[in-house]
Amino acid sequence: MSAYWPWWAGAIGLALITINHTLITDRSLGVSAAWDRVLHWRRERQLERMDEEFADDQALAEALAAATAEHFGTGTGASTVPQEPYEGSQPLEANAEPAASERPAATSLRPAPLVTQAALLVSIFLGGFIAAAASGRFHLRYDMGPGFRDLVTADPTAMIAMLFVGGVLVGFGTRLAGGCSSGHGLSGCGRLRPVSIVATAVFFGTAVAVSFLLWKVI
Repeated sequence: MSAYWPWWAGAIGLALITINHTLITDRSLGVSAAWDRVLHWRRERQLERMDEEFADDQALAEALAAATAEHFGTGTGASTVPQEPYEGSQPLEANAEPAASERPAATSLRPAPLVTQAALLVSIFLGGFIAAAASGRFHLRYDMGPGFRDLVTADPTAMIAMLFVGGVLVGFGTRLAGGCSSGHGLSGCGRLRPVSIVATAVFFGTAVAVSFLLWKVI
């Protein structure tokens, strides 16, 4: 393990990556969502073209108001001033609509551009390749290493089957949980989102329990 960074250096590096990604894209960092969007890039590109037509929230609101007025018409006899339900009553502040500046912008809720998420995936591959090549430890492998062979299986067919099933389960769990370890553990916990804190506690706790069973019990 001496060839790896110390834990605190890795933590600082991950924090800087997460902060820079959020500042540049105004979106949370996530790998599983990026992978899903890149695989379905035709559909996502079509959605992006549709979003570009209403990139401005004010323009979107005006277009919706115009379409509503055109469909339902504007009543000439009805008063446009809202009436109080009871005489002398005042609207509660809790029911008041928040100001436009307090509402989150629609553009901030949209996913990052497709090209940005494709660049993220390519950068992960290139970063790993450059790190391995620079350290002199890069070489092609067709198995999971001696630790996997000794602990799980050395049969190539069984290994491929287990990796395939494991990949399917990881993908299913990621979509079911609404994010992967990078999305929940880095971005979600960094923003103190309760769902991300619970999800991170669950998959880290499960990893600790499974590792204990594999190394100490089985």
